[in-house]
Amino acid sequence: MAVVPMPSPLPVRDGVGPTRLRVPTAGPWTSIAEYVVERFDHLDPADLHRRFAAGDVVGADARPVGPTAALGSHEFIWYHREVPAEDPLPVREEIVHVSDDLVVIDKPHFLPTTPTGGFLRESALVRLRVRLDNPDLTPVHRLDRATAGLVMFSARPSTRGAYQTLFERREVAKVYEAVSTRPPGWDPSTPEISGRPVPLVHRDHLERLRGHRRVAVRPDLPPNTETLVDVLGAGRSAAGRPVLHTILRPPRTGRLHQLRVHLAALGIAILGDRRYPDLLPEIPDDHSLPLQLLANELAFTDPLSGEPRRFVTRLRLSEAPVYGDARSSGG
Repeated sequence: MAVVPMPSPLPVRDGVGPTRLRVPTAGPWTSIAEYVVERFDHLDPADLHRRFAAGDVVGADARPVGPTAALGSHEFIWYHREVPAEDPLPVREEIVHVSDDLVVIDKPHFLPTTPTGGFLRESALVRLRVRLDNPDLTPVHRLDRATAGLVMFSARPSTRGAYQTLFERREVAKVYEAVSTRPPGWDPSTPEISGRPVPLVHRDHLERLRGHRRVAVRPDLPPNTETLVDVLGAGRSAAGRPVLHTILRPPRTGRLHQLRVHLAALGIAILGDRRYPDLLPEIPDDHSLPLQLLANELAFTDPLSGEPRRFVTRLRLSEAPVYGDARSSGG
């Protein structure tokens, strides 16, 4: 069953939703404002007190939480974040489908699905809310910022749960593409990956670790992830790299970084991946070599109409083999 989110007493503003903060009911602070000042000690205390005095912080009833409001008077508070200046990202989302209930886009590499880190306005969610003048838009699943491809958004709250339930019940068929460095000795007549004939299924147990940039593989535990890997082709990319082009289907699982971890474990790490198999230093975005992973297809039975739906990306991976070129014979 889809979880119904707590309604916000504040509206979306310029595409950016308000922030909700849980407040402790007891502690050494004489007021909620004092707790917030200590919690966000990297911000100017005078400015935070000013925002409380100006009525910019509200409770669940939409009434201002004053500077002297005591702990225990509110379980949650809401406020709009101060929007920092952001340099526009040199990429643009493309709308694949739009209706009263559903919006589907092609998300480019480097654009986050939702606000994160230093990206607020420069996220697919905020851009779309402004572009379509719809503050109710909400993603029903997500793609990593580094991954390109299809993302679905609910367009109105009354039907949102129906689409969210599709993903919760694993009723959406997903297809991905990836490009890796071609393994040494690749023979297109007897295609094998890591000594295993393709198509193949890779399984393992992945565990997300709080505070870590990578997920951990736990060989001591039963598998909780599964990916079907097949080969689309091999050859050379437009940049001249010898590459292997794979198609990936995660039948029932879709854990964080699953495809990236699985291909790295098979010895065909995705081109442009700076986390797997090795964690490399963070650098500014390299638009000449984005992560070569693409959410290619989404298919499901529409929960409202009962009709089959299938969306296919219009994007292409920049390092895919140049098919039809003599260089892409697989040799």
